[in-house]
Amino acid sequence: YALSQLNTRKVPDDRGNLGADRAPAVMINTHAAEPVAELLAYLQRFSGRVLFAAESAGRRELLLDLMRSHQLFLNPVDSWNDFLASEERLCIVIAPLAGGTVLRDANICIIAENELFGSRPARRRRRKTKDPEAILQDLSDLREGSPVVHEAYGVGRYRGLSHLDFDGTPADFLTLEYAGGDKLHVPVASLHLISRYTGANPEMAPLHRLGTDQWARAKQKAAEQIRDVAADLLDLYATREARSGRSMRINPADYEQFAAGFPFELTDDQASAIEATLADLQAPRSMDRLVCGDVGFGKTEVALRAAFVAALSGSQVAILAPTTLLAQQHFQNFRDRLADWPLTVEVLSRFRTAREAREVTEGVRTGEVDIVIGTHRLLQADMEFNDLGLVIVDEEHRFGVRHKEALKNLRAEVDILTLTATPIPRTLNMALGELRELSLITTPPEARLAIKTFVTQWQAPLIREACQREMKRGGQIYFVHNRVEDIEKQAARLQDVVPDANIRIAHGQMREQELEQIMLDFSHRRFHILVCTSIIESGIDIPSANTIIINRADHFGLAQLHQLRGRVGRSHHKAFAYLLTPPENLITADAAKRLDAIEAMEDLGAGFVLATHDLEIRGAGELLGEQQTGQLQQIGFSLYTELLGRAVTAIRRGETPDLDATRQLGSEVNMHLPALLPEDYMPDIQMRLVHYKRIASAPDADALRELQVELIDRFGLLPDATQNLFRQARLRLLAEPLGLRKVEATAGGIVFTFTDSPGVDTGRLVALISEEPDRYGFDRRQRFVVTDDLEHSEQRFAAAEMLLHDWHADHDASAASV
Repeated sequence: YALSQLNTRKVPDDRGNLGADRAPAVMINTHAAEPVAELLAYLQRFSGRVLFAAESAGRRELLLDLMRSHQLFLNPVDSWNDFLASEERLCIVIAPLAGGTVLRDANICIIAENELFGSRPARRRRRKTKDPEAILQDLSDLREGSPVVHEAYGVGRYRGLSHLDFDGTPADFLTLEYAGGDKLHVPVASLHLISRYTGANPEMAPLHRLGTDQWARAKQKAAEQIRDVAADLLDLYATREARSGRSMRINPADYEQFAAGFPFELTDDQASAIEATLADLQAPRSMDRLVCGDVGFGKTEVALRAAFVAALSGSQVAILAPTTLLAQQHFQNFRDRLADWPLTVEVLSRFRTAREAREVTEGVRTGEVDIVIGTHRLLQADMEFNDLGLVIVDEEHRFGVRHKEALKNLRAEVDILTLTATPIPRTLNMALGELRELSLITTPPEARLAIKTFVTQWQAPLIREACQREMKRGGQIYFVHNRVEDIEKQAARLQDVVPDANIRIAHGQMREQELEQIMLDFSHRRFHILVCTSIIESGIDIPSANTIIINRADHFGLAQLHQLRGRVGRSHHKAFAYLLTPPENLITADAAKRLDAIEAMEDLGAGFVLATHDLEIRGAGELLGEQQTGQLQQIGFSLYTELLGRAVTAIRRGETPDLDATRQLGSEVNMHLPALLPEDYMPDIQMRLVHYKRIASAPDADALRELQVELIDRFGLLPDATQNLFRQARLRLLAEPLGLRKVEATAGGIVFTFTDSPGVDTGRLVALISEEPDRYGFDRRQRFVVTDDLEHSEQRFAAAEMLLHDWHADHDASAASV
């Protein structure tokens, strides 16, 4: 019945038992010498017709390509009825079937992807990668003039994609401009060697000169320092591993009962962050984990579950918040969620009287208080804990160096969980340098919309229109003015612009009871506009407030702007942020960059990307020291961390780090065929750039297949030139482990150029020449040559793939024996 509905809307009248059997076992084993042996055997035994069911158009093309390579040619059909009307024995249709079947009476076998690949492919949600290294490598926000790093030539500026003819073959190249105006055209197949330059002000990026040893000297200096940093890092690793720490106990039944109190479904990122955090708590060494997630994406739930586990294990939990309002909000949330559990939650803030504060402090000292939430008061010298096990720091960027040092001194073996939307450069640097564990939460909650952001000067009509629009839909407005001295004057000015609005004022110098009452009234929607300082920056959650106007936005940092903007858009309503600035000539260069970055990054989950922009604007900072790293700025943050990772790995193995060269530059593959993303297939130049980078950076054939499926589903069937691009990328992945410098098609055949240390047994090459001297041989430059008349693209790829697969099998067998 399900098949009868393919591309039809008519329900058949003759539904009934068709006499169905279980689908055959025809699993494709990609690691076997003959991957489709079971399928071929079944097709020889079965006398009827066969219909293959693919989940999507992309999966269908993948199956067609796979079967074609094994001399099985499937005829595409659009529906079940089309299949019945067809006379072809082997057909394929798009239908997301959970499993296949054999219809005995009709002598028809239906084979779903389940039978071929073992499990049904999950439906793909196209979303930005969560891998922090991949985010730094991403070129999606690259603009013309942005600095980039080429691992072989150094730092240059991106000047766009160029379409050139190379030896009569059309191709796309990334054009880079270096010092002195020299241009370098980088083939799109080599984009895995390109990364965004991060580590200093983009305008001050140190452009290198082509044809000199300037880049080599910069890498050499960086390598010398990286060896020292790697040794220090390993010393710190050893210190952390040597700490006894404490292993928290988790009662599964209690934990599941507590987790059930979360009224929403966890996103994948939330679940991963929680799983990693709980694993750290159970480990014997001290935890130091950074959870980076956009405002409103669920970091608090990670903290709640960690605090619950630690408190039930008998340890005290301290939660450090930057503002009194956020501490109070955490107190309400934690107390509500833990109301049914025998745990005492208290708060230390200026909302408490002196007597209440003394009682809380004494309860913390004696152990009667299990979870204490507070501001900087928790870090004062007279604060004494009975058995502190976990410290949760919310919005780390709001605390100074002295505060963080005091935090470390609370207890040597304390577990630390840091929550932030935009980590400061030093924190991000440490996390990417593996000195701190990092979890990213980039998935927005269900129905969350991006916040529309405008950077503009003060215009009374615009302010009036923004406020009245929000009020007419029953919403509320934040107006941020970060000067207490004239905040009342600003509120009066706003009242003149919006005379029908009810306006109140809130700032940190108000009396505690008055401030608390104003925030309570605002949350209960008793007035329209709250004119306030940046006191609302962290944690305030009022879903009805969906417009924010920030006065003199140029005076705020990037993290502050992102946090303030995150106060709105916390429901399913479209939210708006207006950043008011003076004329451009009165704004500093850094402030202009911050405003450009915050305006451009409207996507949900952009906090981590904004943090990388902060790296560019403010500099990365040394991993282990307070000074900026000159070498890091010379070679860029991405390459610096990649080299550092290589050095750490080598030292751990007891080897001397070899950092004289960058990572393997890879093999060059040129079949002298058009290999590109045509403009009429993917018109947007930025999108082409991103996908060229993804294809070039794919780590294996499976990733290339998934990307191919995605392109077909999004843009349609691949043009011949794009199929060539993917096939050349697969050849490169095969060639690199074999020590091949170049694979090139020529008029007389295919030429394989090996490096000085090939991964192919030379005896194997000699044997091939002995067996077929007319076809195989070495030329005068000691390159291995296949002499064939290979006019068609399929012949060229087939000849290269056959040899590379054979050599790969020998290489893998040799490696396995070792």
